[in-house]
Amino acid sequence: MKKQLPEEFLERLRHIVSPSKWPSVVQTFQKPTPTTFRVNTLKANARELKQDLQNAGFHLEPMPWYPDAFILRRGTLRELQETRAYQEHQLYVQSLASMVPPLVLDPQPGDAVLDLTAAPGSKTTQMACLMNNEGSILANDNNKIRFYRLKANVSQQGADIVECSLRYGESLGKQHPESFDRVLLDAPCSGEGRFQLAKPKSFQFWKMRKIYEMVKKQRKLLLAAFHSLKPGGVLIYSTCTFAPEENEGVVHGFLEKCPDAQLKPIELALPNFAVGLTAWGEKSFTKELSKSVRIVPTQDMEAFYLAKIVKKI
Repeated sequence: MKKQLPEEFLERLRHIVSPSKWPSVVQTFQKPTPTTFRVNTLKANARELKQDLQNAGFHLEPMPWYPDAFILRRGTLRELQETRAYQEHQLYVQSLASMVPPLVLDPQPGDAVLDLTAAPGSKTTQMACLMNNEGSILANDNNKIRFYRLKANVSQQGADIVECSLRYGESLGKQHPESFDRVLLDAPCSGEGRFQLAKPKSFQFWKMRKIYEMVKKQRKLLLAAFHSLKPGGVLIYSTCTFAPEENEGVVHGFLEKCPDAQLKPIELALPNFAVGLTAWGEKSFTKELSKSVRIVPTQDMEAFYLAKIVKKI
């Protein structure tokens, strides 16, 4: 029996994606995105690593918006994992969309950074690279198994400025009030951007109830993230789902509660992005949400949502 995405999900998606993008977006569920990775600049130079891999027979396509990121166009993930570069942790296999939130957050050397829901450490270790291992990153997760995976990745990647924490993210705002220059909240979500027909488990538990459960958690985490942010600091809220309730809806409710929060425009050098929604169904959101961004999925990149929030001084 041929697997199909939930009909209710597809009907909702028709109202989220523009008609011109609909055929290509639906096509992205048919097959997985290619293997992509970024260079771990704490251990390797991107230009030299690219040359070494190409000499070994791999064909790499560099990303113009992130010089340290590549798509593997010839060669397999298994073959890549057999290279010295992979085994010495000179590169990190990571989806392209997942690389965007740290780039938009733009942590600087010397910053104090919080990664509120950090496991398995993809974005944590990327931020350590962007900061040249200067400053501090508190990487938190409340799942014990994922926490130990986070710790292992941080150690292997040589991210020495990272301290790993096993706590409920909702409590960190009270434990670290106004302590961080930048905060990344890549929130747990319904994961609609990762649905694949070849992997029925990726969508078999999808229900509207799941979305509402995620919203409750996301609201609490976003408030905690903001409370931990210094005045003048920057917070990125991101998810890998299409659901407006989890994206614009969460940010809209948050802005109503926090008058000292302000949305800032996001500048992305990507061809596949759209502005955030300012309405969903019968609900209207603040027009400010047009400053948030939706990454429209392609065959190379998954769907993502990002909002950039600043705490007023």
